[in-house]
This record gives sequence, C-alpha cells and structure tokens, in this order.
Amino acid sequence: MAPHPSLSRNLWQQIDSDDTQGPTTTTPRLAHSLLERRSVLSLAASELYIFCGSQSQDIPVWDRKSLRFKDSLRGHTGSVLALEYAEEEKWLFSASGDSTIRVWCTASLTPLYVISPYLETGAGDLFSLTWVPSSRTLYVGCQNTSIQWFDCNKDLQVPSPQGESGTSTPRRREVHKFFDSYPQYERRPADIYANNGPGAQPQSRDISPHSERGGKSPRAFLNISEGNVMDFAHFGYIYCMALLQEEGGSSQVRLATGSGDEFVKIWNCSDGTPTEVHAFECTNSGAIFSLVVKDDSTLFAGCQDGSVKVLDLGTKTLVRSLIVQEGVDVLSLSITGSDLYACSADGNVQRFSASFDCTAAWKAHNGIVLSSIITTDKTHATLITGGNDDHIKMWELSTSSEDPIASPSFGSSQIPDTLTYALSKFISIPSVSSNPSHREDCRQAAIWLKKCLAQLGATAQLLPTENGKNPLVLGTFTGVTPRNKTDKPRVLFYGHYDVIPAPSEGWDSDPFHLNGRNGYLYGRGCTDNKGPILAVAFAVAELLAARKLGLDVVFLIEGEEECGSAGFDEAVQKHKDIIGHIDAILVSNSTWFGEDTPCITYGLRGVVHCSLEISNDRPDLHSGIEGGAVVEPLLDMVHLLATLTDPEHRVKIPSFYAQVRKQDAAEKERIAQIAEGSTTTSILSSRWCEPSLTVHSIDISGPRNATVIPGTIKSQVSIRIVPDQDLCTISQSLSHYLETSFKALNSPNKLKLAVKHTADWWLGELEGFWFDALENAVAAEWGIKPLRIREGGSIPSVPFLEKEFGCHALHLPMGQSSDQAHLPNERISLDNLRKGKAVVERFFKTVVGG
Repeated sequence: MAPHPSLSRNLWQQIDSDDTQGPTTTTPRLAHSLLERRSVLSLAASELYIFCGSQSQDIPVWDRKSLRFKDSLRGHTGSVLALEYAEEEKWLFSASGDSTIRVWCTASLTPLYVISPYLETGAGDLFSLTWVPSSRTLYVGCQNTSIQWFDCNKDLQVPSPQGESGTSTPRRREVHKFFDSYPQYERRPADIYANNGPGAQPQSRDISPHSERGGKSPRAFLNISEGNVMDFAHFGYIYCMALLQEEGGSSQVRLATGSGDEFVKIWNCSDGTPTEVHAFECTNSGAIFSLVVKDDSTLFAGCQDGSVKVLDLGTKTLVRSLIVQEGVDVLSLSITGSDLYACSADGNVQRFSASFDCTAAWKAHNGIVLSSIITTDKTHATLITGGNDDHIKMWELSTSSEDPIASPSFGSSQIPDTLTYALSKFISIPSVSSNPSHREDCRQAAIWLKKCLAQLGATAQLLPTENGKNPLVLGTFTGVTPRNKTDKPRVLFYGHYDVIPAPSEGWDSDPFHLNGRNGYLYGRGCTDNKGPILAVAFAVAELLAARKLGLDVVFLIEGEEECGSAGFDEAVQKHKDIIGHIDAILVSNSTWFGEDTPCITYGLRGVVHCSLEISNDRPDLHSGIEGGAVVEPLLDMVHLLATLTDPEHRVKIPSFYAQVRKQDAAEKERIAQIAEGSTTTSILSSRWCEPSLTVHSIDISGPRNATVIPGTIKSQVSIRIVPDQDLCTISQSLSHYLETSFKALNSPNKLKLAVKHTADWWLGELEGFWFDALENAVAAEWGIKPLRIREGGSIPSVPFLEKEFGCHALHLPMGQSSDQAHLPNERISLDNLRKGKAVVERFFKTVVGG
C-alpha cells in the first residue's frame, strides 16, 4: 500500500522494502508518457531520439533528453509496421503497409533511400526488419511469406533521384489484385490508391508513386533484386525477426524468424542467402508475433495463445512455455540483463526472471500493447512501450538497490533521473499552507526536504516560526576554499515548499502525483516552487560530489509564502547568526516572459492587500418591506469603491503617483525589445513599471437572492506599488482615503478597514559581478542571451532578505510562461528543469573563478 502523503519520505524509498530480491521485484515506475494520437505500431531509439512507427503513416521523432517532440519523418503512405536502427551507419529503416522500406539519416532526420521489395506490392505488408551490421545487409519479413534482403555493399548504388539506370531506377508501381483491392461493396477495381489498413485515411489522388509527402526527396529509389528473395520461407506471414549472436566468435550470421504458421525458423545467412538450419514447431500456439534472444543460448517467442516459448538454441529444443495470459496475444518482447518483459494485447506487461518466475505484472496501456524496446545508459534502463491507446510510455527499470544519493559512487550521470524521482516524492505531499487540514502535510514536506538536503550533503535543520506557522528549512552546503584565497563566497538560496490548493476540476491528472507527458512534468508545485528548489539543490550536490563546490550555499526554504510569508521575517532575524554572513541571494520563483527565450527577472512590484467591511446593526432584510426605508450597506460599498479610481482608471488617492520612478531610456529600450509593438509596449509598462489598484471581490451576507437586503458587505482591494513608492505611506494613504470618502457619504452604516498583507517592491542590480555571472551562465547553457524582464507580482521575502543581509538578490526563472502556476495542470518542461540545474552549476563555478 502506498504511504499516506503526510508520512515521512525517503528520497529513494523502495516500494517493497522487505523483499530480499531488491528492486527487481518491484513494479517499474512510469517515468513519462508521450501522446502520439494514433496507434504506436513500432518503436526504435538512437542515442539522441525515440522513433515511433505509427498508424498515421508518419514517424514522429522525440528528443530522448528533453522528451519533447522534435520532428516527423514523412514519406510513407501506409502504416509504419517495423523500425530498425543501424547504429554504425546512423540510419533508421522503416517498413510500411505501402510495400516500401525507407532509409533515414538519424543525424539530420532526412530521407536517404526508398527501397522497394521484389515485385513491389506483390510482397504485401512488410512486417519485420533486421539489420546485420557485419555484412551491411537488411532482411525483410513479408506478408507474402517471403524473406527478402538488401545488401548495401553490393546494391547501394546512388545515381540521381530521377534515376538513370541500374537497380535504382524507379519503376511505376504495379497494381496488385489482392493488396490493392477495395471492399466488395464498393465494386471498384484495384488500384495503387487503395489503402486498406486499419484506420487508413483516404489518399489524395495527386500522390504519385514517387512523390514525397514530407517535401524532402530521397537520394535514390532502389529495388531488391530477384536473386535476393526466398519465396515461401514460411507458410504464413513473417511477423518477426531476430538477429542471433555469432557462434563461438565465428563470422557465422544467423537469423530467427517467426510466422503465422506456428514455426520459428533459424537461418544461416553467412553468405548473404538464408539457409534453413532448424525449425521449431510451436504446436497449438498460434502465430508467432515476437522474438527476442538472450545471449546466444536462448530464444523467446511470443505467441498468439498467450504463451512465451523458451527455445534452447544449443540443443534446439523447446525448454518450456511461460503462460503470460491464456488466449491473449503476446505482441512484443524485450529483454535486459536477466529480465524478460512480455507485452500483451490486454494492455498488460509481465516481467520474468532468469528462473522464469513472474516478478512483476502491471497495466501498462488502456488497450493493446503493440510494441516495446529497452534503452540503456550508464546507470539505468528504460522500457518503452507503445499501444493502441495512442500513448508511448517510459518505464524506469531499477538496476541497483542502493540509494543513488547516499551511494559513494553518486555522480553527475545519476542526477537527472534522481531529480525527477525526488520531485515525484516532493510533489506527492500536499503542502497547502492556506488550508488548516493540511498543516501536518506542510510539516511533513519540511521534514522531507530537510532529509533530502541532508542526503545531498548539506547540514540541515528546521527553524521554528512564531504562532504555530510552518517551519523554515535551513540547509547549508559547505564548499572548499579556492586556492590562493582566504575565504569563499556564501550564497543564500530562497524558496518555498508550500503550494496553493489544487481542486481536481480542470486537471488532466492527479495534481499531487507527478505525471510526465510529452516532455513536461505535471503536478502542483512543479514550477512554483518545488521543481526549482530541487534543481538548485541537485546542482549544488553535483558540484559537491565532484569536489568543485568553491562556495557555501545556504538554502532557506519557507512554508508560508502562498499566505504572505507570515512569521518569516521574525524567524530569519531570530536565527540570523545560524544562517551566517551572505554575499548574494538567489531566487527562482517565477517564469519566463514567453516559451523559447530564457529570462532573468530584475524587478517585482510590491503589494498592499486591504479588506473592507460595511455593515448596519440590523439583520438581513426583505427588499419588499424595507426597501427605501434603510441605507443599504451594498450601495455604500459601491459608492465607496467608485471613489478609488477615475474614468481613466487612475487611482484618486492624493499624491499616489508623486514618487513613481520614471522609466529611463535603458528601461524603455529593454521593454521595446521584448514587446512586439507599441500597444504591447504600453501593456508591459503597465504590468511592470506602473502602480495599479484592483477590486478582487464583493461578498454579501445572507442568501443570494433578489429579495434580500444584505446587512454586511465585505470586499477585498489591493494596490500594486513600484519604485520609488513608499510601502508604509501607500498603506496609510489608502486607509485614510477610504475612511475620509466613507465619512463623506454621511451613512449610518459602519466601516471596518484592515491592511492584511504588504510586500515591498524590488529592483535588482543590473550591473556588477554577480549579475554578469548569472547572465553569462544562462547564455552559455541556452545558447542565447537572456531577456531582462520585470514581473507584476510580488515576493515579500526578497526585498526583506536584501535589507537584512545587506546584499543584492538575483532572480533566475526556470519555467515557461505556459507553466500554469496557480492554475490547473501546473507543469514544468523537463528540459527547462534540467537546463535550469545546469545554469546554476555554471553560475556557481563562475563566481568562484572555476
């Protein structure tokens, strides 16, 4: 059972800690999902990309690092049934229901060649592909039961795309009576435009056999020659292939094929031409849909009857049958180490150990699991599955029972995935500071963060606040003093672990369960502010682990920011000696101005929040009886609020604009560079550089119907202030103006005023060593100079910390403008989170001269 969100979390908690077999007995964690919008029929991966063969005829390409959509390879006119990656050549082969094989360059994502099978559409759908690197030969499993092959050493002649002579001359595609036929009820003769695959879309009549849907033409159109065909290799469609390891280090090339005829055949392809070596008969198993080989000894075959046949290649015997799910097709198999993953048509995936025990089973897709691959790097493996629910899902496969942070071998290559794992734990704690029912959750979030910082290498503790407010988390990472220096800089990082409420309405996933989709991480607090906190913490931890942390970094994380930072100032002043001397303050608590260009925030407006209440000494009344006989509080409130601004929406409080700092030429130029036109420039100036007044709400007592005169009216008003307005002066002026205006109404009703919350404006220092270091770090990581922006909102703790520690603050936003902070589906880009971490590393290296 999953722990209650308020329980203390370990950073790398094992799901089943009592199991002696370690993490291989746990269900793999869903790390990310990619939405494809059509069934995912095949998958492949290179070092940089994930390729998806889809029912939509295209091959979507996803960046493996950022998990963002990169491009779409277009050219096929039928479903893409098989993909094969040739690592040595940096080629991707794709086979389709349009009876063509296409070769793509995985470096430039451009088409290279189009290969047509012998007799073209006579081969039918091309179900399977296998590339043999040693002989540079591609083998194709066809619907017409043949195996065909293309020898790149002999047949890859590259004349001009128009064709001159030889094997690369494109011929007009012949019509096949069966594969190009229409349904009987249409009573139409077969033609090349027929497309009868599931969910096929009608093709435009202007698509010629050699036109390119993607607009980019391949270098050449090639054909498999008559001599490179083995007819009737099986007595059924050849659904799958697998390349077997070379026996005893010899140069022998062996190929395994699986078919609808219930046979798995082994072929010797050493001389290029397949020669049958052995045939495994899988009686009563139905079609063989998938093959995967372990080492050079064991071949696994996924069957139509729901079993996986275990075939010994040495003794050429059937060792056993693993029952995955009776009567449910096993459509894909993947293997890593000793673990076999079987993907079924009921949407489930099961994992089998070396001893053939089922060690995990889970629902992977809401539909059929059609394809799977496993990608690996130095520290972990990922199972990638595709289904007819239009999703590609990435499952994190544990490879070590050690805590990756506590482990002595902890290093930079482990951090990115540990970062997202830690964020998933942090997000799962609903630390909503405004709701008393979540008070314990807030405390648990503080405890969890303290433990996380301690595991990362910090000395961490909780600092209490007055009046029972949420504690502060203080964590200090102590760096080494650089050579030729007697001391080292000390930077304070400020953030907050509390979040605003997240009602389930409007969310596409559980707001307190981290959900990765299409390169974004979704959950309450992802961008505000749990994601950036952990990105900075992991950046410092990586430098510390590499012994490159040449400064002290002090984390000061509060739990009341979303409620006005109650108790923060007093707690900092009380524990200032523990915090110590600070040279600079770093904040990451906002987003970019747009989507693509990184930013540095250098200004925030201040705010004054005021509550008003007008009431009489009578209960709610009936307008049909008392209407006209009493002075109504609601009308008084309307009149009072109307006195605050003039028809041009300027605030009427005396001397309100007297101290507003005028924009200098440099400020105007910065805003003009960001803005797209004069109207936008005016809007940006209004948001960032000019004060404003907002009426947020009017609430009435009693039932909300058309016959009641409410006896009490409440309203919320705020003023945003800018440099050089004085916070105390504006607060007092607002209260005095409201009281004076109410007295002028000569009303018998009573007015109550209360300034509930204030925060001063902040303007950063744009010149100097610290800002230059941060700006250069952003530019170096993103490859573009960041925009210098201001924000219309307020962070009360930033100007306070500047004054308290006598140093400048720097504000590095990590998220994009579309991150939906405070809104449903809050998110942060995985790429932004990782690059934000990298920017912080660069920044800290720069400030110590590294």
